[in-house]
Order: sequence, then C-alpha cells, then structure tokens
Amino acid sequence: MSETLLQYLFTSLPFIVVVLLALLAVLGIGLGLVWPRLLVYPYLCIFFWMNSTSYGNLSVFASPGVYSRGSGMLLFPVVLWYVLGAWCCARIAAGFGQGLAPGGGLAGVQGGSYRGMQGRAHAGITNAAPFGAACNLLPWFWGWAVLLACHTGAAFIAGVPVKDALAPSGFSNIVWMGPLVALMLLSFRTREQALELARFIMLAGLCRALFGLGRWAAFGGDPNNVYANMNAIRIRLTFFDINDSLLCMLAFAIAAVGLFGAAQVRRATPWRLLEWLTLGATAACIVLSYRRSAWIGFMLGFAVVMLRFPLRRRVQLALAALPLVGAALGYAALRRLGQTRGGGGLFYDMQSRRFGPESERVLELKLVLGDILAKPFTGIGSWGRYSGYEQISWQANPDGGLFLHSGVLHVALKSGLPGIALLAGTVCAFVLAARRALRTLPPELLPLGAAGVAALAFMIPDVLVGTPFPQVRTTQMLAIALALPYVALAAAAPAVLAPHRAAHGRGRVHPLPA
Repeated sequence: MSETLLQYLFTSLPFIVVVLLALLAVLGIGLGLVWPRLLVYPYLCIFFWMNSTSYGNLSVFASPGVYSRGSGMLLFPVVLWYVLGAWCCARIAAGFGQGLAPGGGLAGVQGGSYRGMQGRAHAGITNAAPFGAACNLLPWFWGWAVLLACHTGAAFIAGVPVKDALAPSGFSNIVWMGPLVALMLLSFRTREQALELARFIMLAGLCRALFGLGRWAAFGGDPNNVYANMNAIRIRLTFFDINDSLLCMLAFAIAAVGLFGAAQVRRATPWRLLEWLTLGATAACIVLSYRRSAWIGFMLGFAVVMLRFPLRRRVQLALAALPLVGAALGYAALRRLGQTRGGGGLFYDMQSRRFGPESERVLELKLVLGDILAKPFTGIGSWGRYSGYEQISWQANPDGGLFLHSGVLHVALKSGLPGIALLAGTVCAFVLAARRALRTLPPELLPLGAAGVAALAFMIPDVLVGTPFPQVRTTQMLAIALALPYVALAAAAPAVLAPHRAAHGRGRVHPLPA
C-alpha cells in the first residue's frame, strides 16, 4: 500500500509543480495589479545578491547561475520574461488607477510637462507621479528594439539561427533594459515609495558589503578570484563581480548625500548610524575588490557625490576623507600591481610589448578595430565573431570571438554606426535628465537621484574596457541606475502642484508664476 502511494506521489509530482507554479503566477499577477512594487523588490534582490560569474573559480561545481536559466527554451532567461510580465501588470494597474495617458509608458521629460500635470490635477490626482511623465529614453529603447529586429531578419535571411541573433553576446540585453526602467517608473510613483526604494537600496548594499567583508576576513574572500587562481597574485577579494561594487556605490551615494547634503533632512538616530556604517562598509568593500575599474569608477562616483555638497563641506570632506581613501587605494594597488609580471603600473596589461597574456588585451582591440573599419555601417551582426579571436587565450572556448573587453567597441563591432548613434543618444538623454534631477530635486529625494548618476559614473571604466553588454546582470543593474533619477523626478513632481491646489481650491489649478 505504501509503495503504491509513493508511486502515485512521484508520478504526480510534475503536475503538482505545474499547479503550484500556476497558483504562484495568479498570486503574483494579483499583487502586481494592486502593488506593482511588490514584484520589483524580489527582482532587485536577485540582481543585488546573486553572483553572475564563475570566472576564476576553480571549483568543478561552479554553476552558471540564475541569469541564463530558461534561455535555451525561451530564447531569453526567465528573469527577463519575469520583468516583462511585471511591467504588464504595472501598466494595467496604472491604467486602472489614472487612465492611460496618450503616449503612456516611457514618455519624454522634455524639460517637464507642467501642462500634463495641470490636467491630472484638475482630475484630482496629486498623490502620485503623472503616468509616464518622467523618462525621455523611450525613443532610444525603441530604436534598439528596431535595430535588433533588423539584425534578426538579416540573420534569418543569411541562414543563421534566430537564437544566435538574439543571444546576449550581441546587444539584446540593451533592449531588455527598457522594460525594467518602465517597470520602476510605474511602480514607484509617490514620494513615500521613492524614499522606501532609496532605503531598500541602501540596506541591500550594506548587507552585501558586510557579507563580502566578513567572507574576506574569515573565509578567504570571493572564490571567483581570477588573480590568485589564474595570475598567481596572492590577494583576497571581497567581490570579483563588478556588479557587487556597483551596488556598494549606489548605497554609498545614498548614505553620503543623506549625511552631508546641502539641506539636512531629519532622521532618527538609528538610521543615521546605519548611514555611517554603510559609508564605511561599502567603501572598504570596493577598495578590497582589487579591481582597477572599480577603483577608478569609485573615484568618479565619489566626485559626483561631492558635487552635491556645499563648497565649505566639500573642502572639509576633501581634507578629511581624501587622505584616507588615497592611502587605502594606494595600499591595495601596491598589493595587487606589485605582483604583476613585467611591472608597468596601473595599466600594465594595456601596453603593446609582449610579456605574457596581459598584452593580449591590446591585440584584441587591434583585431576588433580591423573588423569595425571593414564594416563600419552594418557591423558584423549581432551573432558575428571578430576575425583572429583564436590568437587570444581567453577566447579559447565555445563563446570565443563573441565578446571583447570594451562595451563601446562591442556595440560598434556588432551593430556599426547605427548602434553607436543609439548608444550616444541614450547617454545624452540620460545626461539631460540627470542634470535636471541634480539641480531641482528636493533634499529628501536627492540621495536617490544622485545615486543613479554616481552609479553610471562608476560604470564608465567598465563600459570602456570591460564586458558589460553581454552580461544580463550588468545590463539590468545599469537599467536600475538609469531609472533612479527618473523615479526621483516623477516622485517630486506632485509636490510642486499640491501647494497650489491648496491655495486655489480643490479641482482648480492656476499656472505657476514665471
């Protein structure tokens, strides 16, 4: 009897799993329609706390992780389909809540749409941000989608499998940044929700930094230690994955602007203690990552944060903090660079003389440049491999030639001038919105907006000499950073109207004086 029951149990397990997944999906859709941000937080936790690389790990049990699960059957990973489904829920919820505005979704900033805000104020809507009124990235993400569709069509005509044209080794991950930016704008629309998001990011960064520092101190650091395991550099790392340092930069910026911003916002003493702890732990975690791109990026992000302070406070912090940061970075640099073969300083592996595999970084760029100049307008295709990749030691694998160590050149190689134009347009659109955010955000929302800008500044070295675009986690983390200034701007917009509605009576809004 018991054997029969066990047999029935095992044979029905697949059906039980399907039923449970269906119930979970129904529950998720219900939550997403009422509280869309409850779908966002689990997604953020995945990208904040789950590693995306096993490069440098000598363990035979190293797993590729969650970021590629499902891509074999569904063309794209399950996590990306999740964000698309969550965006659909948030879009429907916004439609029921405020009515679908013309051009809804990712609409343009274009200096702020006060007329649109007036119209919604006439309808009695001032407790949430105007639907889709705070992002000017829509044309650029649609442009990326159209470009990917063109490459997919060209691949189909050329007999290349569609899955290769849509693979992350091309530029499909850039297209998937758009749904996440839209989802965050639709999910965090009030001042309270934006502040909640800022606190969540800061605490997530603090927890990740404390985990990294504890593992570094007691358990030998990150097992994905390419320097010790492959380059014979005897150092321990907090995190090799640049995305963990990016999260630390986000948390550091939120804590720093909250503590030292031009206008201090009153907060409880325990929260201020957490901000001080975040400031120290995240900075130490970035320094002990021993990654040059993280060090340079941290200095760029730190500069963005410093510019948010009054001049006198900038001078005080520069006199107090820069010697400490400089000494820590100097010691870490000596620890790592002092053990490299052939010397050469900070950019030892970007020199043209051959003294081992380090010089292959320059050879890679030379080979790629030849292909870019050969096909400047169309690129080699999202599925293409650059010529001569067999000469590069780290390209001796099934993915050889599909990626290179430069995000900008990766886009130029795969998509040619159209891709470079779209990349430049996306960056310019963000810069315009970021400048407005840093100048106009109220003190309580400035940490969130400044964190997004500082995080993008932090990633400049990796975009120039790293491999950001073929990585799902990196591109989604970039999308999170891109969205933060827009979320802060949208949350700040209703505060402009509320005093005027109170002064002129409910349902009547008069133009602000010029």
